Amino acid sequence: MFKRILTAGLLFGMAATGPPAHAASCGDRETLIDRLETQFSEQLIAGGLQSVQSVVEVWASPETGTFTVLVTNTQGISCVLTTGNNWFHEEPQIKPAGIPS
Repeated sequence: MFKRILTAGLLFGMAATGPPAHAASCGDRETLIDRLETQFSEQLIAGGLQSVQSVVEVWASPETGTFTVLVTNTQGISCVLTTGNNWFHEEPQIKPAGIPS
């Protein structure tokens, strides 16, 4: 009985001390970019400063329909925020000035 309790405690303890889920989705920016370009044919289509210390980038592929949103810090470490399928691009509609009434 004691062995079963000890084994269960060790298993649950090891599961609780595992690496955080987001750690697997972070890495060197160049490595992630290479993977996006070669495996998914994605290219940088948009981006902007999130703060003084991070940049948000949107990578997408018209061929495969996949997209990835990355955030990169000043040390060059990028983390995948989200990925998805069926990417589409919509051009903003410019309304004509019209005639003042």
